[in-house]
Amino acid sequence: QLQLVESGGGLVQPGGSLRLSCTASGAFLDYYSITWFRQVAPGKEREGVTCISNDGGTLVYGDLEKGRFIISRDNAKNTVDLQMYSLSPEDTAVYYCAAPPLGRSCPRNWHEYDYWGQGTQVTVSS
Repeated sequence: QLQLVESGGGLVQPGGSLRLSCTASGAFLDYYSITWFRQVAPGKEREGVTCISNDGGTLVYGDLEKGRFIISRDNAKNTVDLQMYSLSPEDTAVYYCAAPPLGRSCPRNWHEYDYWGQGTQVTVSS
């Protein structure tokens, strides 16, 4: 059973950068696409940020600037990282990594994902 754990969240000043990591256990991450979602407040819909497929292709969801959110994977370490740049208070949220069922690649809706980490808080504030 795939298990995911996020790390790297914290407080960062506007304009700053932050790198989040998603570490997998229980299964090889190679077979899964991984998406980073964020949720700005409890009860709000989880918003897709960016996804990386199992063959390394990436996409950024919605209106988010592609260059501000860089996703990468290291299959040898079983990790997927999210490098974030030029952060603003609007980026404040709990960030989650998630994986869909095997055979699915980067579905857009959060309810299509079977595996979730516990989330890591990112706060952008001066």
